[in-house]
Amino acid sequence: MKHYVLFLAFSDSYEARRPEFRDEHLKKAWAAAARGELVLAGALTDPLDTGVILFKGDSPEIVERFVKDDPYINNGLVREWRIREWATVVGEDASSKMRPN
Repeated sequence: MKHYVLFLAFSDSYEARRPEFRDEHLKKAWAAAARGELVLAGALTDPLDTGVILFKGDSPEIVERFVKDDPYINNGLVREWRIREWATVVGEDASSKMRPN
């Protein structure tokens, strides 16, 4: 399993419009977590300008499926997004564990 990070750059209207779409977004996120695809999700604060979601899977396709139907993205609360593969090496869930000699 590989790890992928989804970065969501929030629009200026994100905080004001978030309540309208939050339940739908959270339902989608919790469903992905129940399937074992989404590991952690939340927003960076001070300032509240970026969302970060950690996924695990065999390809970035799991993240692309999430993005395709995400209400925050599809309703303009996110001005841009990007997916990055994260080469994890330390921790129980690391995809390529590396230990010191």
